[in-house]
Amino acid sequence: MRMLHTMLRVGNLERSIAFYTEILGMKLLRTSDNPEYKYTLAFVGYQSEADGAVLELTYNYGVESYELGTAYGHIALEVDNVYQACDLIRERGGVISREPGPVKGGTTEIAFVRDPDNYAIELIQKKPAHLQQVF
Repeated sequence: MRMLHTMLRVGNLERSIAFYTEILGMKLLRTSDNPEYKYTLAFVGYQSEADGAVLELTYNYGVESYELGTAYGHIALEVDNVYQACDLIRERGGVISREPGPVKGGTTEIAFVRDPDNYAIELIQKKPAHLQQVF
């Protein structure tokens, strides 16, 4: 088995595609529209669907916002330098909701950004290979 994608419902597909591609640097991999059932899908990611997990952005016609609920946590992205990543995200118009720094009770450097639908995205500083845990 392998992880294929995570689906997020979005209120404005074009705005969300712009955020994930222009601000977070993902690629738009494919889209599909289903007028009969009134939804459009867009798949975005850093690599092809064959090579890794991606995000499925789902726009349901006429729905502009969703209740996020209390069960959803965040999507995590590994970055080479969390401080530089936050600077770049700010330059591109993104909003950092938690400035970079160590995680509470630990040493891993993290930050958070919010997408246009208020989904949380955690940026995690990549650890040197000798510090990465092997399972």
